Order: sequence, then structure tokens, then C-alpha cells
Amino acid sequence: MPIRTDTLRAAGQRTKTFGPRTLTEARTQGAKTAFLCHSHRDADLAKGLVHFLAKAGWSVYIDWEDATMPDKPNRETATKIQQKIKELHYFLFLAMANSMASRWCPWEIGYADGQKPTGQLLIVPTTDGSSTHGNEYLQLYRRVDLGGQGSVEVWQPGQIYASVPIWSL
Repeated sequence: MPIRTDTLRAAGQRTKTFGPRTLTEARTQGAKTAFLCHSHRDADLAKGLVHFLAKAGWSVYIDWEDATMPDKPNRETATKIQQKIKELHYFLFLAMANSMASRWCPWEIGYADGQKPTGQLLIVPTTDGSSTHGNEYLQLYRRVDLGGQGSVEVWQPGQIYASVPIWSL
């Protein structure tokens, strides 16, 4: 099922940190790393998703936390994003109305699709109770959901929830 936006928003307000603090530390520890594609308008939701993934030991890259990024998007921005997408284990697409309408997010998922094995692209479908986002991709890529106790689960495209996820974190 899609992750509720209020769940992500609440998790984003938590300050407790988990897992590796940097991507370098994550690599040294053998932790999973991921590029998080999302709209900057949904920063609070992105922080919530990062909270759940960090609890599972993941280290997640968010471009607006990168001090080396240019202030205004340009060719250097695109090059740095491409590098991070290739460098990190997984590509996560936080599906929200804002990311679906973004000019950058569709470009990023298209780039990732051409660079990574399909199993390393993960869609995070969301719902605000009245709308669900991410359905467009659910037959193409694996999806991320929250299980009991806030655990992170990954499901195959088209896999129904009555079965067992392909992995849980």
C-alpha cells in the first residue's frame, strides 16, 4: 500500500539519527546507499523517508543537503546528479504530485533507468488519503512500503500485499 504522507511528515520531525552519518561511512560499513529523487517542495516528506531508511541502516543522498551543488540548477547540477545516481546502490523515487509535475524528477528517473539494473530502481508510492501517487511506475519498478513497526519492505512490480515482500529492512 502507498505510504501515508502524514506518516512521512511525522517521521521527518524526529531528530534521532540512525545508521551511517555519511556516504563514505556507509560504504566503509557496507551499508546500502541510495539517491533520493523528490521535489524540493516535499522536503519534509523526504526527511521522513530518510528517517525510516536510516533506521534500517541505509545512507541516503539528498541533493539539497550537498554543499557542493550550485545555487541555481545548471549543467554542473546535472553532472553531479548523474554521478551520484551511478555511484550509489539504489535510486529511490518519492512519488508525490510535486515530483510527478517536476521538470527534474522525470529526467532523473529516466537517467537512472538507463544506468542502473531495474532491480535497483525503487518507487515509493504515497497517499494523502484522497490521492495516490506513483501508480504510473508500479508495473515497471519495485516499490517500497512500510511494514509493521515502521520497517521498510520492498515488493516486486505487481506483487500483491497478501504475499511476502522480496525483502524487509
